[in-house]
Amino acid sequence: MGTLERDPRKYKDFEFNLRELAGSMGDFGTLFPLAVGLIAVCGMDATSLFVMIGLTNIVTGLVYRLPMPVEPKKVVSVAAIAQGWTASMVAASGLGLGLVWFVIVLTGALRKVIEVTPIYLIRGIQLALGVTLAWQAVRMISPEPWWGLVAVAIILLLRKSRYAPAAVVIMGLGVALMAWRGDLMQHLSFGFTLPRFSVPRWSDVWQAMVLAGFAQIPLTLTNAVLATAAMIRELFPEKPVSENKLMLNMGVMNVASSFFGGMPMCHGSGGLAGQYYFGARTGGTNILEGMIEISLGVFLGRSLDGLLGAFPMALIGGMMLMVGVEFVRPIIRLREWPLYLALVTTVVSVVTNMAVGFVVGLACMYLVRWLMRRGVLKGNLP
Repeated sequence: MGTLERDPRKYKDFEFNLRELAGSMGDFGTLFPLAVGLIAVCGMDATSLFVMIGLTNIVTGLVYRLPMPVEPKKVVSVAAIAQGWTASMVAASGLGLGLVWFVIVLTGALRKVIEVTPIYLIRGIQLALGVTLAWQAVRMISPEPWWGLVAVAIILLLRKSRYAPAAVVIMGLGVALMAWRGDLMQHLSFGFTLPRFSVPRWSDVWQAMVLAGFAQIPLTLTNAVLATAAMIRELFPEKPVSENKLMLNMGVMNVASSFFGGMPMCHGSGGLAGQYYFGARTGGTNILEGMIEISLGVFLGRSLDGLLGAFPMALIGGMMLMVGVEFVRPIIRLREWPLYLALVTTVVSVVTNMAVGFVVGLACMYLVRWLMRRGVLKGNLP
């Protein structure tokens, strides 16, 4: 536990213990900040947001029987917060993107992308994601650097503990800090609320797609589909999940969630890395996370924006930093041209975005192959 190297031990399809609970908290660094923004700025209903992502986690865990992160779509979520979208537009973006995922799979377009994408370009995308996570982590840590260092120290000391897993200890420390600062009782308000059914308007669907939805597509293809499927094959070779299945699953969960006020969701190699790093090994991780999220949404929905806003994000930043560093491991195994092209993909992805990095890396790959055939460059490039 505590590494992205494949764990050779055998596990059941579903285990429910402190290790799996810790793993379920491994991708909270993405969920918490974006959830706070969508609730506070866009006026999304906290109950709908958390109940829908919780239900999706439970169903996903039951279907795949392994850790499968469910997290906000970053491009759409960030754009929605920055541009002040309405809650109905955010939900409608999930319907639009869900329909796009169906079209991409059913037309065979995804298969063509897979066929032309070598593993070293995926490594470049993964490293770019690691750099991005680490940078976001530093920004989250900077207001309270000492607590970020405390989180890192806890991870280094307890990452292999069966009885006090690092992520559980860090979350407990965060709640204790909120109580000590007087933020816990100030924002805590119990109740019972459920998501409400509503039909997205097509005008909202189109507006959301134009503003950010179409820009989300290439990022989802590279990170949520190609990179996630590759990581699953490495960490769980006995339970491979095809790219088509991942995309179909994202289509279903986004279309369904949009009718109950949920946010647009996707899988992601960063979330999987976070879960695995902190101990997730079975579908129990998703079920535990889903139960936590549903409980938060149903019983604490009215106070979640305040509670999440008061949580010491430097602790989450420390968790994200350690996950980001782990993304260096796969790329150090590459040599010569595959390594160079992976690094080109990484640099361009970090400077611009992962979609542009992927296209530039692919173009450079074809250029290098052409120059090799003409004898201008030496070496071998698969």
